Amino acid sequence: MSEAATHAAIQAVWRIEAAKIIAGVARLVRDVGLAEELAQDALVAALEHWPGEGLPDNPGAWLMTTAKRRALDHLRQDQLHRRKQEELGADMDALQAHVVPDFVDGLDAARADDIGDDLLRLIFTACHPVLSTDARVALTLRLLGGLSTDEIARAFLASEATIAQRIVRAKRTLAAARVPFEVPQAAERAQRLGSVLEVIYLVFNEGYSATAGDDWMRPALCEEALRLGRVLAGLAPNEPEVHGLVALMEIQASRTRARTDAQGRPVLLMEQDRSRWDRLLIRRGLAALQRAEALGGGQGQRGLGGSMGPLGPYALQAAIAACHARAPQPEATDWPQIVALYDALARLSPSPVIELNRAVAVGMAFGPAAALEIVDRLHQDESLASYHWLPSVRGDLLAKLGRAAEARAEFERAAGLTRNSRERALLLERAQGLGRR
Repeated sequence: MSEAATHAAIQAVWRIEAAKIIAGVARLVRDVGLAEELAQDALVAALEHWPGEGLPDNPGAWLMTTAKRRALDHLRQDQLHRRKQEELGADMDALQAHVVPDFVDGLDAARADDIGDDLLRLIFTACHPVLSTDARVALTLRLLGGLSTDEIARAFLASEATIAQRIVRAKRTLAAARVPFEVPQAAERAQRLGSVLEVIYLVFNEGYSATAGDDWMRPALCEEALRLGRVLAGLAPNEPEVHGLVALMEIQASRTRARTDAQGRPVLLMEQDRSRWDRLLIRRGLAALQRAEALGGGQGQRGLGGSMGPLGPYALQAAIAACHARAPQPEATDWPQIVALYDALARLSPSPVIELNRAVAVGMAFGPAAALEIVDRLHQDESLASYHWLPSVRGDLLAKLGRAAEARAEFERAAGLTRNSRERALLLERAQGLGRR
C-alpha cells in the first residue's frame, strides 16, 4: 500500500474510531479535553508507524491501546502530585485491570457500569449543566462524531471562529469544574437530556447528509447515533422524546439504500425506489413513534422525573417521516397532514430551517406559488444567508412555476454554497437541465 493510501486509510479509521477512543481514555483520565489530546497522540503514532509497518489487523484496537498506554503514563506522572500514596495504589490497580487486556488481545477492555456505554457517558459528561447548551452540543459533536470545527459550524449555521472558541472554552470549563466522567443519577438526567438528544440527532444528520466531502452520506455516523439512541431509550423508557428521536432516526435510516444510485449520486426523496426502503427499520420506527405518542398523550414521564405533556419536536418530526414511510408511492403522500405537523412543530420550536421545510410541504400540498411566498420571506433571515437549501428550495419552486432562468440562477447559487461534492454536482445538473438563460 502506498504512503498516500495508508494515510487515507488512517483517516478513515480515525473517523470511525475516534469517539470510542476518546471515550475509553476519558474513563481513565476523567478529563475529556485531555482524553482528546491523548487520542490525538495515538493518531500521530499511527501516522508515524503504519506507513512503514503496514496497517495492523485491528486498527481501532491498536489506536485504543496506544491511547490508553499514554493515559496510563500520564496518570503515573500526574497523580503522584494530586493524590495520597495509598489512593494512588488502589487507583493504579483498577487502571491496570482496564488496560492490561488491551495489551493481551488488542480489544477494548472497558467494562460497563449502570448502562454499559462509555460513549453515552461521554455525551452526558460533555452535556453537563456547567456549560451552555450551545457549548454542550458543539463539544460533544467534536468528541463523539469526530467532526471538524468547520463541519460543526455549518451544522449550527455559525462562524468557524465562534465554534472553535466555544469548544476550547467548554473543555477548559469542564476541567476547571472537575466534572466527573459519568452518567448522572435520574434526578440530574432530565437537566441534560435535551442537549443529549440534540447531539445525537445532529450526529445522525451529519451522517445522513454529509456537510462536506465526496460522499453524500456517512453511514457510520448514522449507525452510531442510532445505537446511542437505542441505548438511551433503554435508560429512559418512559421519556416520549427519546422514543420520538429513535423513531425519527429509524425511519430516516430506512431510506439509506435508496438515497444514492449505483454511482453514489444522490437520489431525492420523491424519486427514490421505495421498494429499497428497509421495512424492518420502518416497523421499528413506527413502533417507537407509537410508544412516544402513548407516553406523550397522557402518561407521565416517570423515567426522568418530567411532567406530562404533548408530543415534542422529535416525535413530531418522526410523525412527518412516518407519513412518507406509510406512502407506498410518492403521489400517495398525505401532504396536508405533513403541513399540519409542521405547523405544530413551528409553534413548538420555531426556527427558519423548520419554516423552510414547512414551505416545501406547503408547495407539495397547495402549490409552488404559496410556498414561494414563505421562502421569499425567509430571505430576510441572516442565519440562512449561507444555507444552501434556501436557494435550492427556491430554485425548485421557480422551476415548477416555469421561471427557468431564475431557477437556474438559484441552483447555481446553492451549488456554490454547499461543501459536499455530490450535492454540488446534483445542483449543477439541475441548473443545466433548465437550459441557458
